[in-house]
Amino acid sequence: MTSKYERIKSECKKKAILWEDPDFPAVQSSVFYYQTPPFTFQWKRLPEIIPNATFMNDGENFDVIPGKMGDRWLVSCLGVLYSLKNLFYRVVPADQSVENSYGIFRFRLWWCGEWVEVLVDDRLPTINGKLAFLQPQKSNCFWASLLEKAVAKLHGSYEALKYGTRSDGLSDLLGGIVECVPIKNGNDPIRPAQLKSLLDTTCIVTCISTKGNNGQYKTTPERLTNGIFVNVNYRLCSLDKVETLLGDAVQLVRLKDPLASETFGTKSGYNGEWSAMSQSWDRVSIPERDRLLGQLDVGEFWISFLALTQSFTFLECVHLDTDTAKDESSLADRPKRWQMKMYQGQWRRGVTAGGCRNHDSFHINPQLQLTIQEKEDVIIALNQHTAIEPKVIGFTMYKLSTVKNKVSECLPKEFFKSQVSYINSDYGNTRHVSHRCVLDVGRYLLMATTYEPGEESSFTVRILGNNIRLSQLETQTMMLLDPFPPLSMNNESDSSKAKKCQYEPVFMQLADENKTINCFELQEMLEACLPNDYIKGCANLDVCRQVIALQDKTGTGRINFTQFKTFMVNLKAWQGVFKIYSKEKAGVLRAERLRDALCDVGFQLSTDIMNVLMHRYIRKDGTLRLSDFASAILHLTTAFELFQKKDHDQDNVIKIEMSDWIKSVMRC
Repeated sequence: MTSKYERIKSECKKKAILWEDPDFPAVQSSVFYYQTPPFTFQWKRLPEIIPNATFMNDGENFDVIPGKMGDRWLVSCLGVLYSLKNLFYRVVPADQSVENSYGIFRFRLWWCGEWVEVLVDDRLPTINGKLAFLQPQKSNCFWASLLEKAVAKLHGSYEALKYGTRSDGLSDLLGGIVECVPIKNGNDPIRPAQLKSLLDTTCIVTCISTKGNNGQYKTTPERLTNGIFVNVNYRLCSLDKVETLLGDAVQLVRLKDPLASETFGTKSGYNGEWSAMSQSWDRVSIPERDRLLGQLDVGEFWISFLALTQSFTFLECVHLDTDTAKDESSLADRPKRWQMKMYQGQWRRGVTAGGCRNHDSFHINPQLQLTIQEKEDVIIALNQHTAIEPKVIGFTMYKLSTVKNKVSECLPKEFFKSQVSYINSDYGNTRHVSHRCVLDVGRYLLMATTYEPGEESSFTVRILGNNIRLSQLETQTMMLLDPFPPLSMNNESDSSKAKKCQYEPVFMQLADENKTINCFELQEMLEACLPNDYIKGCANLDVCRQVIALQDKTGTGRINFTQFKTFMVNLKAWQGVFKIYSKEKAGVLRAERLRDALCDVGFQLSTDIMNVLMHRYIRKDGTLRLSDFASAILHLTTAFELFQKKDHDQDNVIKIEMSDWIKSVMRC
């Protein structure tokens, strides 16, 4: 099957034209969407910037700088990616060149829970003829400038990258789960054994120093006194021990500077103990020195473990699952490999956007059951599919050891009132949140949420482990109670009977010779009988049509007084339920409480049905009125009644002819 890239390139070749991307045009808003810079960008194609521009040169060292307006965090991430050649070519396909491109280039990025191909043209923003953002320092290779444009396209503009982070960049470029590990966590600093454990897995380990003036690091590279860059991801390659001539053992760590384009030994990189020109090497034998220095590649250096803990603040570890890591040769000898389970869902207002556990609508969030078959390390990550103005997100986990029976349906609100959470992630307005933990054998309930209810976004949950199962719990649709019961004269109070007697003269004035009324007369009746504006909203024509459709068994489109009284009694009951769930503001029901209110009336509904109800009844402010609530009940009552009449075998499956189907849909 021909890809979109190949199709566009073929069309451009036939027409002898250069491609212009209609989805990310060469206009000012593609650079700055919110702000207005004091200058105008000129968009130039690669040959217009440098006549001998190339896409990539094999064997070229990393040679990317941020330029005047580029982001150093992205340069740091690209440096890490470039050091992983097989993963690099997955993101940056090598079969591309400026000469035969017809202005179109393609890249692959991990976005919204999957690898997506991003197409860009080669028009880049310049100021006074020079690139404004990422660019090569000395070479003529422009893969990084074009890749930056692809990332900007996904984010909506170059300006949006100003709010990006290294962890976002590493996740988008490598497709892994990013875990941040403090190097000094109080009185418990990280140990060499922990680093060794990380290097035994399919994990890319990087070290970050956040010391210094954070306000300058994005535009001006800042260094510590030992030459370490601030806010740059140094890749941790290996661990080794060196024995000095005095018999002391020193733990060394091999790091790679992603920004280095020179061989080791220059004065431009790390200059502390055990650097290439350090006098520390005089303390070891020549064979030992040659063995260790012989392992170094471009940009790599040795640093003592003690200096590492003093120079760097935390680790950013990118955990790759088996499928993602299988093509990377540098990870081929790792003994431990992660298996990944993934769930993609949505937070939808009133349906699955219940907010965090501080809110009484928490239980409507998507519920995922995690089964652990043997005690093991597990990494859980939640990603929201929102780059601009991300929501505050996080997740909570519960043990299901107290639930004896097999769980296949969503757990009710009462469960969360009585249970203490087992794990709570941090909540933050970031694109992703991750948490690493050790889980015992058993079943767990995972709830991914926004902090506030009613906030909408798509999201992905990824879990790395070895012997894990992940399944979504769903609510089975059923009628628990009769939401529209017939009149029971024995249960009626004297005051209720008297009030209905008051309705009868008005009813008879409007009724025909058969003592029945239609939907228009019912509307007049309700306007006359309903006591206040709060409930008077139910006197609308749509509700009246539904009342007739539900109770008319003769096909005349009319109801008698007994049927009218039945509706009035049930409307009063529905009003009572509505009041319970709209305590904050009379007459206004928040959308996330509709599910519980309908359950009290008698309906247990699946997520899909709740979603349809929300599309039909939710108002602009995310609420419903009593008339919306009554209409939803009437719709559902009619739908259940029509289905049950056809479900002769009571197996929740019916066979229906087209004419009956159309009539049923029109009645609902």
